[in-house]
Amino acid sequence: MDALELVVPPPVVMLVVGMLMWLLFFLFPVFTVPWFGNLWVAIIISMAGLVIGMLGVITFHRAGTTSNPGKSAHVSVLVTSGIYRLTRNPMYIGVLFLLIAWGIYLGNILALIGAFIFVLYINRYQIRPEERLLEHQFGDAFVSYKAKVRRWI
Repeated sequence: MDALELVVPPPVVMLVVGMLMWLLFFLFPVFTVPWFGNLWVAIIISMAGLVIGMLGVITFHRAGTTSNPGKSAHVSVLVTSGIYRLTRNPMYIGVLFLLIAWGIYLGNILALIGAFIFVLYINRYQIRPEERLLEHQFGDAFVSYKAKVRRWI
């Protein structure tokens, strides 16, 4: 396992990336485009992200398991119902939508690189290790689920 795997909690990653996006907005105003920054579009995208993320949390809660697969001792059920029929990672999709909305709100095209950085980091240091743990714990059931449902969308 890599030293960064499952170390930095996803909400912290989101905050760091959000601050990086703001820094890019501040340092490179030339990439700020007035027509790109739209409050209402940002609100709609962020609300969609919140709904998608919360559906993931609620589905885990209803199944009686933790929403943190990094703590494998607390994972009691492989959740494949609800929003998990459409995506294996609705909470991360929700965060991605929030970061995209933040970039749109800032109106800075360069700041949107932050959303791409989030996806790369989360895939490598959060999702892949979580999937290894889930495959170890649930075996063929998780392998079958992975074959049917995409990681993102």
